[in-house]
Amino acid sequence: MTTTIAFSAREISASLGSGSHKHPVLHGVNVAVPAGRWLSIVGPNGAGKSTLLKCLGGLLPCGGTVQLLGQDLHAWGPRERARRLSWLGQGGAGADGADDLTAYDVTMLGRLPHQSWLSPPTDADHAAVERALRQTQAWGWACTPLGELSGGERQRVLLARALAVDADVLLMDEPLANLDPPHQADWLLLVRQLVASGKTVVSVLHEITTALAADEVLVLHQGRVHHCGPSDDAATHRALETVFEHRIAIHRLMDQWVALPKLN
Repeated sequence: MTTTIAFSAREISASLGSGSHKHPVLHGVNVAVPAGRWLSIVGPNGAGKSTLLKCLGGLLPCGGTVQLLGQDLHAWGPRERARRLSWLGQGGAGADGADDLTAYDVTMLGRLPHQSWLSPPTDADHAAVERALRQTQAWGWACTPLGELSGGERQRVLLARALAVDADVLLMDEPLANLDPPHQADWLLLVRQLVASGKTVVSVLHEITTALAADEVLVLHQGRVHHCGPSDDAATHRALETVFEHRIAIHRLMDQWVALPKLN
């Protein structure tokens, strides 16, 4: 049986800063994500997690090659790529200047790749927006300006915008920011539903226990792949404990793996 690779990157290198202040962040990173799977990227602060995700999304210049659905990322036309690849940035990145827009209108921005120039939203667009807002339990404030929402409510609207694209691949950078535990659990269930429907999800997470619910975990350390493997593999757990300097320990609790801090 042939495995379809939804997203892959080969020998990715990237630097941040400019001029004499430019410094390398990623060094020859390789990754491949099969279609209909969830990959979580984890690692210590400064490991290059967000930088890697931006490279995968084409948002940051990098060396190496990135392929989306078997085709070079930059070979896709901008509109078609925007239909196939959805992005949720860290801290609501990409929502600057949107505070006066209602939650509904912000979510509708996710439908722009599907709309003709200056054409009004279609019934399909409106249906996709309502579905996305309901999926994130944000439908109740659809008419509320984004700037009047709490951090957690805002995050759920921005997640709805990413969902409204209905893309094949979703990239999410710290999607649990500002979410309380019940809505973190809702996010986890939503990702599982997306993957079950054939979508591919790549997430950067600081919440190691949640990351261990993914199909595979990519462990970054100092800009390099320290390990990549199934989330329930002992080698993955050892890699996580190692890059976090054995300040955490991975344990089995009922039907899931959890990361607990070691206090001594």
